[in-house]
Amino acid sequence: MNDAIPKIRVFAIYTALLALAGCAGVGKQLDPPRISLANIRVQEVTGLETSFQIQLRVFNANDVDLKVKGIKVELEINGQSFATGVSNTPAEIPSYGTELVTVTVYSSVIKMFKSAYGLKGSEELKYRLSGKLRVSGNNMLPTTLPFESEGQVTLKPSKDQP
Repeated sequence: MNDAIPKIRVFAIYTALLALAGCAGVGKQLDPPRISLANIRVQEVTGLETSFQIQLRVFNANDVDLKVKGIKVELEINGQSFATGVSNTPAEIPSYGTELVTVTVYSSVIKMFKSAYGLKGSEELKYRLSGKLRVSGNNMLPTTLPFESEGQVTLKPSKDQP
């Protein structure tokens, strides 16, 4: 019976420490990042697939640095699914800062033709990005942050350009 008391004390202390460690992370809810399309270029064209390298501008509005473990992104153009990609290249987004993250995305020839057909006579290209950013930070467990953003690019040259 006397041997049970030290074991109970050790168990109680261990349980209390676990509870305190769990409470330390409470209240550190991360704001989702704001992500915009910074650049896109053709990387490789094969028979039925084209790969693009896109650069995403990631804005971190949190008070902790975000260590990017991975990213999944889907790109729509003019309402049509265009390309999908993933990357596990590590990156670090400083607290209240930005960084470029490069992702290779893949598109089928059929999706490219659908998107090109949607551009017929259009002077604007509307895009939508959606996906998930897998991050960890200072004393945080890894977490997944969803993101979504939209934008447009004018295809017609401005009057200032020849």
